[in-house]
Amino acid sequence: MRSFSIQSFGCRVNQAEAFCWADELQKNGLEYEEDFFRSDLIVVNSCTLTSHADSDVRKFIRAIARRNPKAHLIATGCYVERAPDEFKDMPQIWRSYSNKEKSLFVKDLLSSISPQKSEPRRFFRSRALVKIQDGCDFRCTFCVIPKVRGGSVSVEKDEILAQIRGCVAQGFREVVLTGIHLCSYGLDLQPKSTLLNLLEEIEKLQGLGRIRLSSLDPRFLNVSLLEYLAKSEKIVPHFHLSLQNGSDAVLRRMGRKIGIEDYKEILNCLRRHRPPASLGADIIVGFPEEREEDFEQTYRFLKDSPLSYFHVFSYSPRPWTVAASWPQVDGRVKKERAARLRKLATKKNLEFRRSFLGKECEGIVIKRGKEGVQVLTSNYLKISVPSCLFEEREEVRVKIAEVTSKKTKGKIIS
Repeated sequence: MRSFSIQSFGCRVNQAEAFCWADELQKNGLEYEEDFFRSDLIVVNSCTLTSHADSDVRKFIRAIARRNPKAHLIATGCYVERAPDEFKDMPQIWRSYSNKEKSLFVKDLLSSISPQKSEPRRFFRSRALVKIQDGCDFRCTFCVIPKVRGGSVSVEKDEILAQIRGCVAQGFREVVLTGIHLCSYGLDLQPKSTLLNLLEEIEKLQGLGRIRLSSLDPRFLNVSLLEYLAKSEKIVPHFHLSLQNGSDAVLRRMGRKIGIEDYKEILNCLRRHRPPASLGADIIVGFPEEREEDFEQTYRFLKDSPLSYFHVFSYSPRPWTVAASWPQVDGRVKKERAARLRKLATKKNLEFRRSFLGKECEGIVIKRGKEGVQVLTSNYLKISVPSCLFEEREEVRVKIAEVTSKKTKGKIIS
């Protein structure tokens, strides 16, 4: 066994775990292979947030079984935690690990194979992903994640700082902080800490480029944290919020304990203090008992909001959740409502990207390929560039030259 690949489904926490695994496996002589169908070992870090996520995992495993039948598959993650017997019954799976066991799989793997000569390291991602927190202490009525991830657990500050120092030393110019519930960071530590305290410490690190945060819960964005996010020179102007819905009635049934007026205040604050910021959100449509007036309230809220993009998910009942037993919205209605919101999301994102036409933005080269180069700007614009002398992970300045419904094109300035 010489090569490995990792396929992460779902959240950035899974991606951050994969980032660490890829580093550890390469240190021990395995070669990172991007092509799943040529790899000797494939790690599947699964997601079970929706039924569609489950389906994607199964589809991927079937594809590997057809096109790379000799590969050893290791399955782990939330889907494995929720339904371990499904994976034990899959003949394609070599080994499976629950979320509680996943930290052991690299050690188990290395103990069962002969060490190879170490190859030059290939970076798994162009940006460093650092997991600072896992799990969730809250019980939203639709969400299975607290069951499969457990309660909130924070990584010790010194461990996080050491990992970020290592990433900076390796040449990473952007660090993405990930967590299942980032805003809960530090509340379980002794002595207690907060996400704000951690960010203040991270910003003191020498050589650090920029910091990006994964999803934030608007219920826990207090004034101090909001002001810090608005003024920081290191934190990029990109904020993704777990809004979930734009109807007060639906939010109450979700157990979110927040209203759309609070949403408006937070979003307007971020837009006011960081005008070029990309503001994103997750939105669930077709929640149990969602009425037409609930949906229209969500639609109006999203239309009038300063959001630059939002991901739309059709509600799907999840095992072990309260909402799974409630009266469900007809599937056809869900589909129609989701289509309307996605059309609106496309329109708003196009308007946002067009506002940068002719302007220059800072970014990082995230991908080089036959069809050109992709640059990710600080405010989360993905720019297609025809050619570029810079390598992945390097900082560049790009000018936005063309914006279409599907692409943003530009050219490297420096």
